[in-house]
Amino acid sequence: MHTILVVEDDININGLLKEALEKEGYVCTPAFSGTEAKLLLERNSYSIVLLDLMLPGIPGEVVLKEIRQKGRTPIIVLTAKDTIDDKVEFLRSGADDYVTKPFDIKEVIARIEVQIRRMEESVGEIQQKVLQYQEIRLEKEHFRIIVEGRELPHITRQEFSILELLLKHPKKVFSKEEIFEYAWNEPYMGETKTLDVHISHIRKKLKAISKKEYIETVWGIGYRLHP
Repeated sequence: MHTILVVEDDININGLLKEALEKEGYVCTPAFSGTEAKLLLERNSYSIVLLDLMLPGIPGEVVLKEIRQKGRTPIIVLTAKDTIDDKVEFLRSGADDYVTKPFDIKEVIARIEVQIRRMEESVGEIQQKVLQYQEIRLEKEHFRIIVEGRELPHITRQEFSILELLLKHPKKVFSKEEIFEYAWNEPYMGETKTLDVHISHIRKKLKAISKKEYIETVWGIGYRLHP
């Protein structure tokens, strides 16, 4: 369930936003000053922040910068300023979007939905870049494999690809042909020595870190991760 922090000092506007968003299934927390917003943000995490800039206490611009310094929580600015220079400044300061007052509540909801879609897509992309099985963690973006908290040393591209394939489907038994074609990106010609040597190297590197046997040989078929 997505949570939204509504930072707006106008009681009527804040109440209107809260009521409308809760009808859409969101959980809303109201804040009526920059100081209150800062306290709430220190204690809780939110899916999205709706942020008015003209606030009592800590200015909205300061709240905006502090949120952005600490993470990537989507921020939609609510503002009466409508010049191009103002809008550019909002975005440069870290806002993900803005809505100009007076606004239609339907537009606010639509812009929230856009930010949530982007956030979910981003999370999905990150999850695809990280594969985890038992104590093995493969990070595609950083080209590294962590085993029981320690990085696997001197990993080659083929070794990385072999483990990546096994981690994608940890219960599946892969034939030598499937593993070879994935790791070398070329047709399998029936020669198994190259693959077997790479599997042996991976096992040695794993054993240097862990006593566990992570790769299982399935005789007559190929390899899989040890269940």
